[in-house]
Amino acid sequence: MKHPLRQHIEEIISLTDEEFDFVLSHFETVKKRKHQYLVQEGDIVKKEFWITQGCVKSYFLDENGKEHILRFAMEHWWITDYESFVKQIPSTIYIDCLEDCEFLYISYENREKLTSEMHKMERFWAKKSKFGRIALQKRILSLLKNSAKERYNLLLEQYPQLFQRVPKKLIASYLGVSRETLSRLNS
Repeated sequence: MKHPLRQHIEEIISLTDEEFDFVLSHFETVKKRKHQYLVQEGDIVKKEFWITQGCVKSYFLDENGKEHILRFAMEHWWITDYESFVKQIPSTIYIDCLEDCEFLYISYENREKLTSEMHKMERFWAKKSKFGRIALQKRILSLLKNSAKERYNLLLEQYPQLFQRVPKKLIASYLGVSRETLSRLNS
């Protein structure tokens, strides 16, 4: 049985056993418990995380302390504060575990080293980055043009498992509606 990270990478590029062993040697494993942070506002983010088990949320707090969910991420998704990771500046977001989680992570230095030594991985991350930009564009367009009901139905259609794993209050925040409005949408 193939390693889950190898399966994930091979959705985009093919790897020999030796190449995958080389890729994996650049990663480390970390476990976090529910409510532990991966990233806090103000951190200089030095790692990109690939979720092997669990669910996380990324969010920011406005000047009134209100939480605004940017995204959720589950098994086989990548997450970090990309601006902080790439520019090595203080993070503007939080990433918090919604469940007990396990991650593989790669440091910025190891990612740079890996992509310079193995162009296949440079292509892999370029393609993943393109997919991320597409997803972000779709999310922004959905927030701008779709009604709350349409946003709710899209999320339910795309990620039904989120509704089993994430509290309704957080789903409401992600959709940009109140908990009460979410209850009406759900009925």
